[in-house]
Amino acid sequence: MNIDLSEALKALDNPTRLAILTLLKNPRRNFPEQEADPDQLGVCVSIIQERVGLSQSTVSNYLAALQRAQLVTSQRIGPWTYYKRNEKKIEQLLNALEKAI
Repeated sequence: MNIDLSEALKALDNPTRLAILTLLKNPRRNFPEQEADPDQLGVCVSIIQERVGLSQSTVSNYLAALQRAQLVTSQRIGPWTYYKRNEKKIEQLLNALEKAI
């Protein structure tokens, strides 16, 4: 299934959501406080929340928007949810933008 260009652009039309996606591009460098391997596992929502300085509910809503747009994936381990970029879908987005504009 190809990425929905409109949904992806809506998700990126927020400076904080865009910043989160950018931070997740290099999770080991941008989230050094995470003990588990962020490249493999992703980054815990609470660590993302601390970095961007917003409430956990706001950050969770932002991550949900990025996930609906297929730009991030998540996995739940116990009480924690970890997020990472969906590089395949991001590449599809860039290709779709190139074709559209």
